[in-house]
Amino acid sequence: MFNKKKQELAINPIYFHASYLVNLADGNRIGTFSKLSLISELELAKKMGVEGTIIHLGSFKSKDFIAYTKENYTTLFMNIQEVLDKTPEETKFIIENAGNRKICCDLNEMAFIIRELNSPRINVCLDTCHLHGGGYDLSTPETFDMFFTKFDQQIGLSKLEVFQVNDSKDPLGSFRDRHENIGEGTIPQETFRLLLNDVRTCDIPFILETPGFDKNGPDKKNVDLLKSFIVTKE
Repeated sequence: MFNKKKQELAINPIYFHASYLVNLADGNRIGTFSKLSLISELELAKKMGVEGTIIHLGSFKSKDFIAYTKENYTTLFMNIQEVLDKTPEETKFIIENAGNRKICCDLNEMAFIIRELNSPRINVCLDTCHLHGGGYDLSTPETFDMFFTKFDQQIGLSKLEVFQVNDSKDPLGSFRDRHENIGEGTIPQETFRLLLNDVRTCDIPFILETPGFDKNGPDKKNVDLLKSFIVTKE
């Protein structure tokens, strides 16, 4: 039924989003259940023709930031590798940047994790609200270019799988994760305009996670606002 409807509506690609309770940095009960949940989800993704699952890796709980060494990330790396080893090779493990002081709120940390794991199945989801909360200003051609040049150098644009496009209730660098409707938050509209027109980002899938103007979730008004930022080439 799902695959028939997907084909009928011509919606492709489709992604799962893992539970927000997942914490792959935990070496105990939560970490174990996180692995089981992701293994089940990626097995289901293969059966349903879903690309993979978008995942928040979790947190270290006791510390906001730790040194980027293999020793400090041993549990996280082991848990991710176990999920990869026990799931279909054609499914993707998509790491989402965090919008608060959790794992991957910093591009350098994300690059370190991806480099150390060195798996072709690991890709990236960038959330605009989370980038804004983490202090990444993409609102000018200069800062936008600087960010994606750095992303390409450290991670590789070929790893950029999908965007979650959301405005933010909170200011730049607040390390807070509260989504807002497009145009009603603190992210300058120029950020969305650049994303929708830059050759590096305009063809990447966009997913909305906005509250909706009627408070019922992502809606046509948000979609239409984003579409209005596209510059039509003659």
